[in-house]
Amino acid sequence: MRTPAVNKQAMALLASLALTSCATSEGLHTHNKILNPDSLAAKNTLSQVTLSPANWPKGNWWARFNDPQLDVLIRDGLASSPSLQEVNARADQANATVVSARAEQLPDINMDASITRSRVARVDDPLLVGKTYSTLRTASLGTSYTLDLWGGKKAAWQAALGKAKAAELDKQAAALSLSANIARAWNSLNVAWKLEKIAAANAERLAKISDIQRQFYHGGISPEYQYKQAMANDKDAQTALLQAQENVTAAGIKLSTLVGKGPDYWHHLKPSESNPAMQTTLPSTIPAELVGRRPDVVAARWRVEAAEKQIKATKTEFYPNINLVAEAGTRNLLGDAFVGAPSRFFNVGPTLSLPIFDGGKRRADLAGSNAEWDLAVAHYNSLLISSLGDISTSIVNLKSLEQQIAQTEAADKLAHSAWDDVSAQFKAGLRPWLDVLSLQDQLLASDRSVAQLQADMMDQNILLIEQLGGGLIVQPAAAIN
Repeated sequence: MRTPAVNKQAMALLASLALTSCATSEGLHTHNKILNPDSLAAKNTLSQVTLSPANWPKGNWWARFNDPQLDVLIRDGLASSPSLQEVNARADQANATVVSARAEQLPDINMDASITRSRVARVDDPLLVGKTYSTLRTASLGTSYTLDLWGGKKAAWQAALGKAKAAELDKQAAALSLSANIARAWNSLNVAWKLEKIAAANAERLAKISDIQRQFYHGGISPEYQYKQAMANDKDAQTALLQAQENVTAAGIKLSTLVGKGPDYWHHLKPSESNPAMQTTLPSTIPAELVGRRPDVVAARWRVEAAEKQIKATKTEFYPNINLVAEAGTRNLLGDAFVGAPSRFFNVGPTLSLPIFDGGKRRADLAGSNAEWDLAVAHYNSLLISSLGDISTSIVNLKSLEQQIAQTEAADKLAHSAWDDVSAQFKAGLRPWLDVLSLQDQLLASDRSVAQLQADMMDQNILLIEQLGGGLIVQPAAAIN
């Protein structure tokens, strides 16, 4: 017969073996580091433009263009775009996950009630009588509550909350992207209208030259090749006009699609009369405040925080836990004694769970959570670097466009002056009409360059506004408590 001392030693040895064989998280860790925005050198690039703390975009940044049609386009787009509806649905999903994770921290309470009518078969009756009928009535109320000893459930809720905050910022990022794309598409449609008008003027000019050369040829004044060359130029101009008209239609359909409307939506629009002065300026607090101004950057930072909380939640799966269970009710075959003392029952007690062997599942889960954090950090770092790089590229492009526009507008002014002089000479009978039409080619080419450069300037300004966050002001992601 074994003595109590031997039994105690056996139990101690068994407990020791169980503890030493438990699943552990030893050796599992993350690898990446969060980038500090101030570590990104950008002083020389950003010093090319005027810096001011007040130069962050406003929330209704498109109002600066003083274009009522653009206001309506963006309003309609934000109200009816399916792409925004999709992002909103994802945010709703994330918020539902927060509620679900919060519910995991609360006890479960369940009530069950049943009534069963049964007949005992003869073969199941020890007395071989059978044909016995009975009615079992049962009602119970039970509860279970898993103690959050290590904070795992709270950490899981915090992780879900961080993802929900990121999803809400995704909505703002999508709205910013959509409004910027609508503004850029509207700009593209306006320049397409201008280029179509210039192409029409050029086609009319070359048609007149072709007619003059036809008269010269048939009158024996000029050789046939000049007439044929004029006809070829006329055909080319007609082709260019058709292409310009196609560009207008394509730009209009693209704009309609972005607004979330049918392809005919753009037909009620008129060329914009707005011509706002563009001056390249930047906030003086880049890149420090960029992490609180760009919705996509802030969302990425929240996902880093959420991934960190998920790591904590996953680690708690390695620790023992206690589940409290209680149930009370009544059970009886006799209806009149259903609530009597003999029919009542209850059970209550704790349940201890200790992970010992799971085939490596918990370690794999933790490795996955660590990888998710590394992925979130890498995405945040990449987004921060690319954001600053995109802003710098826009600054370089804008400064170049400013210089190009200044030169082209000066050339355009000279071309118009020369055309005015030749037109005056024609009216005075000092110049033939063919000279006026020929000089108009330079004038139209200059107008075309100015229109395209001004559109490029507008497009780049809209792009820069988007890159600066479009007026969003939020607190950078911090630890979720």
